[in-house]
Amino acid sequence: MKSWKNGKTNFMNKLLLACCVMAFAISPLYAQQVLKIGTAVEIALENNYDIRLSKNGLEMAKENKTYGNAGILPSVSASLTQSNSLQNSTQVQNTGVERSLDNARNNSLNYGVSLGWTIFDGMGMFARYDKLKELEKQGRIQVKRQVLTTVGDVITLYYTIVEQNNLLAALDSSIQISKERLRTAENRFSIGKAAKLEVLNVQVNLNEDISMRLRQEETVKNLKTSLNSILVRDLDIDFFVDSKVDIDETLVFSELYEKANKFNPDLQLIVLNRKLAELDLTVTKASRYPTVRLNSGYNFSNSESSLGFVTSSSSRGLNYGVTASMNIFDGFNQRRNEKIAQLEIDNATIQVEQQQHFVQTSLKTAFQTYLTNLELLKLEETNEGIARQNLEITLAKFNIGSISAVEFRDAQENFIDAISRYNAAQLQAKLSEVQLKELIGEIDF
Repeated sequence: MKSWKNGKTNFMNKLLLACCVMAFAISPLYAQQVLKIGTAVEIALENNYDIRLSKNGLEMAKENKTYGNAGILPSVSASLTQSNSLQNSTQVQNTGVERSLDNARNNSLNYGVSLGWTIFDGMGMFARYDKLKELEKQGRIQVKRQVLTTVGDVITLYYTIVEQNNLLAALDSSIQISKERLRTAENRFSIGKAAKLEVLNVQVNLNEDISMRLRQEETVKNLKTSLNSILVRDLDIDFFVDSKVDIDETLVFSELYEKANKFNPDLQLIVLNRKLAELDLTVTKASRYPTVRLNSGYNFSNSESSLGFVTSSSSRGLNYGVTASMNIFDGFNQRRNEKIAQLEIDNATIQVEQQQHFVQTSLKTAFQTYLTNLELLKLEETNEGIARQNLEITLAKFNIGSISAVEFRDAQENFIDAISRYNAAQLQAKLSEVQLKELIGEIDF
């Protein structure tokens, strides 16, 4: 009987130890390398394919923003033409004299430099340059939007791993409890204090815990693979996460609303599209005005002929002039193009209003979700504490034999469920915070 009491004492100590493990499931469990959230974001900013593509798009926009691409600068070209021929020629002059020559040589050489410069095109060239500058701004905003999207994805996956990893730790503790319960049930059965049915029930519970643990381990591994994919690194790299979840509980709707109207990247892009539509209209209207172009060049030419009045000639010199052209009638296409350009501006204005309304609606619903998740987090934290106390009381009663193994199993499962809900509440609160900051274009980590 004394050994049985000692066995019960050891069992109680092990169960208390397992409960402590579950209570501190949010602490790092290993002394191995931990991937911090800041480090994960930095790796993504450097390696992520979508971010790299958007940065290349920005570089192309920068390269395109030149005066020459807008048509403001002059163009200079050089040319050289060398022509040679060998022919049998016959000539009849107006005096009736006939001349002929076999293998007559004819050579010509022309080269020179020419300059063309459009000095007026209805101010279209300046509108095109302004459009190139706006396209560069568009590229910057697109990079910002892609960075926000990628950072949001990294944070979401990271803290999902934290949640699922904490649940995995809780399941490990549950397995330890079930093993101790099975050992105790077998000891009680061996001395006639319990029926075989109790041993079988505990064995089923242990197998259930192991099965859940295997599925949970698969979930964690798949999430880590997905995070490695976003970070663009070896998919087989294993890592541990920092289980501490810091949630910003100081967000104020009025401040978020003001920032969203200024810095939301989707809204910024649509406002920029309206500006581009206005510049397109300016370029289109420029076709109503004349185009004035300066032309100049320096040319040299030389020709030789074996048969003819002039056997050789050469010239060199400067040429210059002005060319002006103006569209008089093009089948009313000018009017049509201007009307379409104006409609594009009207559409862009409507889209700005639509996006503003969408951002405001998304912000309001996301903020309400944020407040709800903060309340749920407090509630689930309290429930987790209550479930822990319930497990401790149930453990004491189970130790003195006043409750059955089935009742103890219920308390054990309730505690695991409470930990799961608490971790899920932490994740949802963090994700709602990230969603709000993504809407205002400011994600910190």
